[in-house]
This record gives sequence, structure tokens and C-alpha cells, in this order.
Amino acid sequence: MKNQDNKKRISIENSTVTITAALQEPRMLKNLVERLAVRNYDADHSFEKLQPGWKAIETSSIEAYVSVDISLSENNDLFKIPFITCFLFTCIREKEGKYNLRFSNSLS
Repeated sequence: MKNQDNKKRISIENSTVTITAALQEPRMLKNLVERLAVRNYDADHSFEKLQPGWKAIETSSIEAYVSVDISLSENNDLFKIPFITCFLFTCIREKEGKYNLRFSNSLS
């Protein structure tokens, strides 16, 4: 019978790992999403009764694949991992305005 104490042991130290996700070309992506949100028709809110101080808005959502860089760093080691993932972007606009990107959610 072998002695269990002779096995190699793995030592785990407390360390800090930093994980960062960055979209590639975020300005271009925002511009593209806002342009794709534009519809060929306007929803007519003229018949809607709203509470005082409220404004009618339109929403437009777009599902798109996005290039992302994940960076993992620990002490002096840095690893960059590029990947593509799916996001849902939601734009809103007030009547007579332009669409503005307001929300984004990763679908992965």
C-alpha cells in the first residue's frame, strides 16, 4: 500500500485576477445600431392620452453579433481572448427625434 502523503500537493495562493471585456469599434457599432433602428414608418402617437409630463416614445430593438476582446490579467501576466457574441440593442426616440441607443444585453 502506497503512502498518501507522498503525493504532490497543489498550493493555491490568494491572488487577484482582473477580467475586462471591451467592444471592438464601439463608436462605429453605436452609429450602425442607431441607423438600423430607423423604420420606414412612424407610429402615430397622436391618439394616445398621456399623463401630464409624460412623452410618447418609440422603441426599436436589433439583435447583432459583436466582436469583443476579453482581457485576463494576474500579476504581470496578460491574456487577450477575442470572440464574437450576440447582443440585443434597444434604441428609443421621442416623437420627431432620432433614435438613440439606450440599452444593450448580451445574449450569451
